[in-house]
Amino acid sequence: MRVSTADFIRNYSALTDRALAEPVTITKHGRDRLVVVSAAEYERLKRRDRRVVSPADLTDEEVALIAEAGAPVEYGRLDDELEDWTP
Repeated sequence: MRVSTADFIRNYSALTDRALAEPVTITKHGRDRLVVVSAAEYERLKRRDRRVVSPADLTDEEVALIAEAGAPVEYGRLDDELEDWTP
C-alpha cells in the first residue's frame, strides 16, 4: 500500500494498524520515501541481515547460482581497477 505523507498523518492510527499486516509505503511528492512495517517484520529482516552460512551448508543449486552470478554492467569499470592490484 502506498500513501502520501499527508494521508499518512491524517490516517495515522488506521495506517499503523495496517502496517501490522503489510508494509505501508509513504510517499513525498510522488516518490517513495519511507516504509512502515511491524516491529516483528523489522526484527525478522534484521535477523536475515546477520545470517551466517557456511559454504558447506549451501546446496548444489546455490553454489551453481553463485558461480554463474556476475556484477551488473555498470560496475564493470571496477574490474579495470583490479587489473594492476597486488596484495
